[in-house]
Amino acid sequence: MARSRAVYEYTEAEDKSMRLGFLLIAAGLLSLLGLGCCWLRPALQERGGGGSANCTVLAVRQLGERFACTFSCGAACRGTARYPCLQVLVRTSRSSAPALLHEDERQLRTNPKCSYIPPCARDDQENSENVTYKQKYWKEKVGSQPFTCYFNQHLRPDDVMLKRTHDETVLLHCFLWPVVTFLVGVLIVLLTICAKSLAVRAEAIKKKKH
Repeated sequence: MARSRAVYEYTEAEDKSMRLGFLLIAAGLLSLLGLGCCWLRPALQERGGGGSANCTVLAVRQLGERFACTFSCGAACRGTARYPCLQVLVRTSRSSAPALLHEDERQLRTNPKCSYIPPCARDDQENSENVTYKQKYWKEKVGSQPFTCYFNQHLRPDDVMLKRTHDETVLLHCFLWPVVTFLVGVLIVLLTICAKSLAVRAEAIKKKKH
């Protein structure tokens, strides 16, 4: 019996392979759990009740109100600048009521009152020029041309987004890579066990022949 147990003991390389497999299995499961609770679930809730529609610009205007943003000019250099608020009002094919357009969900959460947040520059004038350029873009280049927008009737019925932060591709990768990590870990463990079992059988057959 002692000899039989000794035969089944894993070598150092096989032991490392088993540890790597179990580590990948644990990492895959923890990733699925963490992403599911902290990212995937809110993303799915955000998409729930939402859809796409055709939007048409109704009005483009700058409000008199200015908002603060934080710029960075180096490792230890940070400051606050201000930018004007641009609002793009649109009509969707789902509703006749005007809605406020936003770049995406992240911009909507950052400043729900405005349609555009420029890259924060140190100079307020540069921020104003960026907003004015965006205003001309919506007035002159887009104009009355319809474009695709996204909405969520449950969360923000009076707002629409130009693009989604959480699209299908991101959600797929969020689920795919933890599963791949888990399966690779299972495969490593199974291959190590199978290789050890075959080696033990081969050794037993060899001893019987001799």
